[in-house]
Amino acid sequence: MKLIDEIVGTHAEIRDIRRDIHAHPELKFEEVRTGDLVAKRLESWGIEVHRGLGITGLVGVIRGEPGGEPSTSRKAIGLRADMDALPMTEFNQFPHASIFRGKMHACGHDGHTAMLLGAAKHLAKHRDFNGTVYLIFQPGEEGGGGALAMMNDGLFTRFPMDAVFGMHNWPDYPAGTFGIREGPV
Repeated sequence: MKLIDEIVGTHAEIRDIRRDIHAHPELKFEEVRTGDLVAKRLESWGIEVHRGLGITGLVGVIRGEPGGEPSTSRKAIGLRADMDALPMTEFNQFPHASIFRGKMHACGHDGHTAMLLGAAKHLAKHRDFNGTVYLIFQPGEEGGGGALAMMNDGLFTRFPMDAVFGMHNWPDYPAGTFGIREGPV
């Protein structure tokens, strides 16, 4: 099966995860339900999970198995998504609108979390790489210092990484395009 066909084949599952997270938004450092959902999915795909970083943050670990053998490389990257919602009331009427008055995913973190889960599922199935991928699910991005809280809890000492890649949806970019920035954002 071609890569794109396989990824497209997971669309409904990842869409449903996003809609579930969207309907159940949690504010900074309250992402318990979201963290539980993420951990359950990661574990179901055979991914090692570490919880309690930055209060409600978690890290999934995918070790490469090139040629079916455990990776011998110390190379590692991090892929990061934020999980928290904003303290706003949602007025959308679609079926997966927020069920909590005063909380909504207005910034797209439901999508970020779902996209990283989609990448996790694919990488867990295709471990033919030499190194480690750390999946960083960050709490408290919306003014809460969630990244710092995770670092203070030993993110980079427990999970040493050569580089971390994060992403954020951005409505100003046309569909199918990317904006790239090197360094801290």
